[in-house]
Amino acid sequence: MAYFLAKSEPAVYSITQLEQDRRTTWDGVKNPQAVRAIRAMKPGDLVFFYHSGGESAIVGLMKVAGEPRDDPKNAKSAVVDVEFAARVDPPVTLKEIKESGLFGDFALVRQSRLSTMPVPAAFVTWMRKHRRF
Repeated sequence: MAYFLAKSEPAVYSITQLEQDRRTTWDGVKNPQAVRAIRAMKPGDLVFFYHSGGESAIVGLMKVAGEPRDDPKNAKSAVVDVEFAARVDPPVTLKEIKESGLFGDFALVRQSRLSTMPVPAAFVTWMRKHRRF
């Protein structure tokens, strides 16, 4: 199983909305590096749901519910179906991640504008140890 992180501004699509919907198609990704991350996802993989903008925090967990496919609205992009798995409570802030000093190689820290990315195994271990997701 692999882990990824996907960002959304809460005003666009929030963890609360996903929890209500139970399942959605993750779309709108345009950056080639982020599209590669979506294409690498497999059913059963887990995706940290990150609220960007003011909150800047991991707020939930999604499960990949289908194979990635071409985005019907954009031939250069891809989409994937995800379903709600859990909330991360309390949320894990970007500030907390940066202050740990452990994840300088994590794209979340290095490339703040990247919307979808793989998550390093060390981060998953840290999350399990400190947040028990």
